[in-house]
Amino acid sequence: MTKKPLLVEIGLEEMPAHFVENAMNELAARTTKFLDEKNVGYGEIESFATPRRLAVLIYDVEDKQQDQEKTAKGPAKKIAVDENGNWTKAAEGFARSQGITVNDLTIDVLKGEEYVYAKTFVKGAETEDFLPEIKEVIQSIPFPKNMRWGSYDLRYARPIRWLTAMYGNEVIPFEMVGVSTSNVSMGHRFLGKAATLESAADYPEALLSEYVIVRPEERKRAISNQIAEIAETNGWEIPVDYDLLDEVNQLVEYPTALYGEFDERFLAVPSQVLITTMREHQRYFPVKNQAGELLPYFVTVRNGDHRHLQNVRKGNEKVLRSRLQDSEFFYQEDLKQPLADLLPKLSAIVYHEELGTIADKVKRNMHITALIGKETGASAEEVSQAERAAELSKADLVTEMVNEFTELQGEMGEIYALKSGEDETVAQAVREHYLPKQSGDPVPETAAGAYVSAADKIDTLVTSFAIGNVPTGSQDPHGLRRQAAAILQLFHQRGWTADLYQIFSAAYDSAAEETRVKRGKEDVLADLKTFTALRYKTLLMEKGVRYDIVDAVLAGETGTVPLVFKKASYLMQQIANETFKKDVEAFSRVTNIAKKSAQEDVSVNPDAFKADEEQQLFDETAKAKEKAGQALSNAEVEEAYNALASLVPIIHVYFDRIMVMTEEPDVKANRLAQMKFTADALQSFADFQAIVFHTDS
Repeated sequence: MTKKPLLVEIGLEEMPAHFVENAMNELAARTTKFLDEKNVGYGEIESFATPRRLAVLIYDVEDKQQDQEKTAKGPAKKIAVDENGNWTKAAEGFARSQGITVNDLTIDVLKGEEYVYAKTFVKGAETEDFLPEIKEVIQSIPFPKNMRWGSYDLRYARPIRWLTAMYGNEVIPFEMVGVSTSNVSMGHRFLGKAATLESAADYPEALLSEYVIVRPEERKRAISNQIAEIAETNGWEIPVDYDLLDEVNQLVEYPTALYGEFDERFLAVPSQVLITTMREHQRYFPVKNQAGELLPYFVTVRNGDHRHLQNVRKGNEKVLRSRLQDSEFFYQEDLKQPLADLLPKLSAIVYHEELGTIADKVKRNMHITALIGKETGASAEEVSQAERAAELSKADLVTEMVNEFTELQGEMGEIYALKSGEDETVAQAVREHYLPKQSGDPVPETAAGAYVSAADKIDTLVTSFAIGNVPTGSQDPHGLRRQAAAILQLFHQRGWTADLYQIFSAAYDSAAEETRVKRGKEDVLADLKTFTALRYKTLLMEKGVRYDIVDAVLAGETGTVPLVFKKASYLMQQIANETFKKDVEAFSRVTNIAKKSAQEDVSVNPDAFKADEEQQLFDETAKAKEKAGQALSNAEVEEAYNALASLVPIIHVYFDRIMVMTEEPDVKANRLAQMKFTADALQSFADFQAIVFHTDS
């Protein structure tokens, strides 16, 4: 069997950088799926992409489909063969459907029953005969946004300008949107010319000769090496933002890094502003000295070679100068008034039509901030700093700078707060209150920042649920899952033992005073508890906690966040312990029987006990419950567990001598009540019955 390389290239007008990588991967995945479905073998796969092209090169593609022998099960023998041993019409019909005669049918046994089978041989078709169907693969590639052009019906990321499709040395013939396939690809728009391929395998080298580096990783490596060389030559530090590097890489076909400079006067503008201006507007890399201080230089990457770099440098410097002048103007305008003087403007910005303005949200945030501080034992100074930070936290939203660069919210708030003479801790908390923005981000360093961050996110979460904006399925337009996870992360890492659900309740009350909430408090809090449990589950499993341990812990009280994490960690440490397994077996025996109690709220009557073992279990359970409760209130997980584990020998004695399900109705009811009393004590720690022990545990 002969094997040949297969090349498919789609030539386009320049695509947005964020379209390129996913589309490249989709082309490769869908092309290999096409070959798999056609039952054609192949070897190594290479993917290529630039702003103007998507391509896949698959080596060693077999020149014909694999021959296939298929076996089809037909009717049972008793239906296919009559009493005289002749084939019936059912057998004849089955044979016709398989393209064979009844003489080719066989009989085999399946699960004790005899069936008729048909074996057929399908000879593989020539690969070149069906390769034109690869046109459907090209048409199917998804993009974030599509367009139409001319009179064509096809919707695509950008207009298709050429199609290169080859199998070995031959062109795969098909046509799309008026473009026919060929063995010709286009080189660099300005430096190169058309590249005619003798074979599909020539593709990467043929394009390189026309100033196109088609391998994305090769381009990225070239950019990184060139930036590193510039840094070493000049004794600079050039911090590489890898998201920016990826974007720049998909903007060029033949990269050449160069540096330029700007007027030192612009260094009076905060470095965050200069870096953001360079990155967001121009896709430039900033330059720093060895001490990490910003220098009046930048690095850019041109789509071309080293010729005329001086002209390119001057052009980039001119464009950047205009951008930096704008940023300088915004900064100087913002400094004309203290940050606090901007607060009245927040009343003119609608936060949500049903939840009022940004000023209303700030007021709610201040209330929740003070509440969290009080409930977590913060000092008066910490509460005062946090409240002031909450008051100023959104003021920078009405500044010229944040209006231009929304990603600098918080950053500019800190800068302007310091310039306004605010306390350093308050200023830092203004910036930190947006943290953590996503999973894995650090939490605020200051207590004030943590309080405001938690309050801001709690208000967002509670008010969204209160007006009916509850995430459904994969839909979460307001990022409430991320907000809830951040709240848990804050409470956990700061070690706050305040009841989270009580704070949710207070936040609802604060919102209900001033906004048009649509849902009742009880329903909102119930939904928030369920929603928060799912976020707990995600965070705990990310930390390596087993699913059954997660379920066991979340079945108990989850309002004290650090306690939930501590209990999960403790149970994970105990899971391989044989003694722990025996404890859980005893606990589970109690909870199993407790489920048979017909009443939810029933009291144990000690006067109705018939044996000393009943009294002993009752007395010891009461002591263990009190001791465990006290230990849990202090987050002393091991002490709480040991208090409950002290009941295990007493439970064993009880079950050895007492029959709970006795024939006497009153005695039985009282004993079931005692089981429920004991189970409640155990489940104050966790639902031990949810824990699964494997044979190798």
